[in-house]
Amino acid sequence: MAEQPIKKVVLAYSGGLDTLVAVKWLQETYGCEVVTFTADLGQGGELEPAREKALAMGVKPENIFMPDLREEFVRDYVFPMFRANAVYEGQYLLGTSIARPLIAKAQIEVARQVGADAVSHGATGKGNDQVRFEVSYYALEPDIRVLAVWREWPFKGRADEVAYADRHGIPVAKDKRNEPPFSVDANLLHSSSEGNALEDPAEPAPEFVHQRTLSPENAPDRATEIAVDFEKGDPVAIDGEALSPAALLARLNELGHDNGIGRLDLVESRFVGMKSRGVYETPGGTILLAAHRGIESITLDRGALHLKDELMPRYAELIYNGFWFSPEREMLQAAIDHSQAKVSGRVRLKLYKGNVSVVGRESPYSLYDKELVTFEEGAVAYDHRDAAGFIKLNALRLRVQAARDRR
Repeated sequence: MAEQPIKKVVLAYSGGLDTLVAVKWLQETYGCEVVTFTADLGQGGELEPAREKALAMGVKPENIFMPDLREEFVRDYVFPMFRANAVYEGQYLLGTSIARPLIAKAQIEVARQVGADAVSHGATGKGNDQVRFEVSYYALEPDIRVLAVWREWPFKGRADEVAYADRHGIPVAKDKRNEPPFSVDANLLHSSSEGNALEDPAEPAPEFVHQRTLSPENAPDRATEIAVDFEKGDPVAIDGEALSPAALLARLNELGHDNGIGRLDLVESRFVGMKSRGVYETPGGTILLAAHRGIESITLDRGALHLKDELMPRYAELIYNGFWFSPEREMLQAAIDHSQAKVSGRVRLKLYKGNVSVVGRESPYSLYDKELVTFEEGAVAYDHRDAAGFIKLNALRLRVQAARDRR
């Protein structure tokens, strides 16, 4: 059966060349009304210029949506992820990955609100974001039609897009006509830079690539000391000042920026099967990860702590691959959140030239018992002589194996 014609589509829109061309291409190809959706996730001053460009493309004012999602982003996506200490391939703090499910969710809500037949995005056919967006769309609205313009239109690259823009009167600034030295994605958690000047992993990234941090060499010669308070696994205050989730992350970003913290030059394994090189900056997130692990170190039992570390790579991979709304991620989140019931207290940190060091931690739920760990005799709960049997039982299988091998 032939698909019904599309009357209205909600486009994930940034105001960059790709999505500007996408507005016109969708209008021309499908004869449909285009609704633009731009989530404010703390990416910076791109929003109002994007609105003006959408209006210039003939998008009706009532069809331009730019919700402020910063608090929801940090509270309901970033903080739950940090409860898990999620790191992809041992290094990446998932700053782009964690933004996509919220964008998709809010975009689907707009599609329902305006009665749209379809949603669209400008992610390329080689990247992870096409997967993250579309898997999330289908998880939330199983029958939604998805128009992935980069998999449909005939353009092979930027030159084709610029030529199309010129033919249709789409303004392209002179400094935007050539290939940019790299592309940038940003939100309140991080910035990522990829492509062009960064495509050779053997070449160091130029200093001008960095968006969010001073170089460690130029950071102050004196350490900055801060205290972060946690309640049930989430940070709630810095130096005793209670802050909202978004304000707290923004403050950590400032501290990280000033001390050259959070830079990462990474070659990662994309879900679609290729390696890619990116330069990531996650200043506040890098501090937060160290602080959270610091408070967990005194409040989580060894078994719970180690199990979390075993589950974490799977949890991180689910987020990286776009499966935030999957049942397995929700199952893991339930276990992780249960573990955080008593992860409360204060962590003191020292920030210095790109490094974050935990220098103190305290909690009313601390499992640290000075009486037990002291080298002095006298701990009621521990008899040194008990260690002999413990060691022999744990060594039994090794003794059996050694005896067999000797025979």
